[in-house]
Amino acid sequence: MATSRSVVISDIGKRSVFAFAFGIVFALAALWALASPIFSVPDESAHATKAIAQVRGQVIGHEVPGIKHLVVDLPEEYRYSPQIVCFAFHPETPANCGVELGDPSGTTWFNTWVGAYNPLYYYAVGWPSLLLDGSAGIYGMRIASALIGSMFIAFAFQIAVAGRRSRWMPLGVAFAAMPMCVYLFGSVNPNGIEVASAVALWVALPRLLESLDDRGPTFSPTPPPWYLWFVVTLASVALTTARALGPLWLVVVVLLCFVVSGWRPVSVLFTRAKSYWWLSVIAAASLFSIFWTLGGGSLSSQAEKSDAPMVGATFIQGFTYVVRATPDFLQQALGIFGWADSPLPSWTYWSAVAASAILLMLAFTAVRRRGVVSLTVVVAASLLIPALVQGYSVSQTGIIWQGRYGLFLYLGVTIVASWLLSRAEAAGIAHMSVRVTWVVASLVGTFGILAFVFVMQRYVIGNTVPVSAMWKNPAWQPPLGWPTLVCLYVLATVAFVAVVGLMAMRTARADHPVVRESPTVPPSPRA
Repeated sequence: MATSRSVVISDIGKRSVFAFAFGIVFALAALWALASPIFSVPDESAHATKAIAQVRGQVIGHEVPGIKHLVVDLPEEYRYSPQIVCFAFHPETPANCGVELGDPSGTTWFNTWVGAYNPLYYYAVGWPSLLLDGSAGIYGMRIASALIGSMFIAFAFQIAVAGRRSRWMPLGVAFAAMPMCVYLFGSVNPNGIEVASAVALWVALPRLLESLDDRGPTFSPTPPPWYLWFVVTLASVALTTARALGPLWLVVVVLLCFVVSGWRPVSVLFTRAKSYWWLSVIAAASLFSIFWTLGGGSLSSQAEKSDAPMVGATFIQGFTYVVRATPDFLQQALGIFGWADSPLPSWTYWSAVAASAILLMLAFTAVRRRGVVSLTVVVAASLLIPALVQGYSVSQTGIIWQGRYGLFLYLGVTIVASWLLSRAEAAGIAHMSVRVTWVVASLVGTFGILAFVFVMQRYVIGNTVPVSAMWKNPAWQPPLGWPTLVCLYVLATVAFVAVVGLMAMRTARADHPVVRESPTVPPSPRA
């Protein structure tokens, strides 16, 4: 029986989970990519124009007298006009008010505030603009971004269920399909890759450390150490190079994983020579990111009073402001779309809040004291680190933090909570794992569908017009039409919930220790 269970967990870990998770998350992200008007994602115009220019040889923009930000040159087919985003900050205005990218009224340059950012992300997503023109090129770059983000989430699911202590893990990773996450995956914005790579790291690093801990009974096998190291390294490189604060975020995630795993496996990791081959790659990427940021001028310059609130404020003022605004940032992370101008109806958030509350309540009540302390540290970090970082920089930048910047921390909370629940100490509620996973995954999926429909309404007819007008008199239509996209999103969401629920069922059946075989002892002679 133990052997068959090991085969089951090995099969779902190595064969089907990655493919199913990748396909479904990619479908969700790609549908968001098609449903969102061009440059309706925060800062997408700046990131996309940098990518377009960079893959054509212009790695860093150039200065132009009288223009505040670096300027990048654009080909004729990507002429940019501010009228493209005429709907931004006007939630009552549908997306049909603007002109197309490449319109003759536009300019062949754009003053992008990300012109000196780390180039790796922009090479990864900018190449479709060499094959496609205008809006089609932006959709192509969004799809490229969705592919990368989906890959990291697929790694996370695969590793989450491929080893011991997996009973609750599908539930923790399922939160990575929250609408704001897949919305960012399907956009031209490094924030999406930052979130996806962090999720993979939150899962893979504790699993790697677990494989180094030889205490306790032997369980079903984890993925091979080289594979865990590969995912940890790939995710770390993506996280540390995605944005200017990437090296800091990498340190934060790694240290919190060390806290959760304990000192013994950490000490083993640093005493094995093979570890340093992988660590050297991570260190090289981090140093490259740091030196690029320091030398390339992508650190924020001194902002003017009109650029953001509280420019010139003290650390205490900035820290206190962010702490008090934490509920607003949490709502933004759950789902305020567009240029932070498209909130959802307040009642829609309750399904997401209920899903998170169920998981955290179970974790805080079912695990032992050390687990409670570890989870408390992770929760506190997710709430206080944004305040510390913003307090440090507020004098120079003003308040520029947004809730989506903290997604990589908030998702770490759900993954750590599921990790702790999957341990033997929470065996008292192990029988609940499958039912709770179905319920919570359904809540996450319901919230995603509601968010997709209401964001469609905002861009198709504006949010001040009754929803019925979407059928009677749509002002704007995305590629394939909004009814088709909504139907496909519902189908993809149902598939996602089903796959997560089935993962939970199979890991629950397989989540039994394999008895350690003792050496063969010859039978004692009869008396």
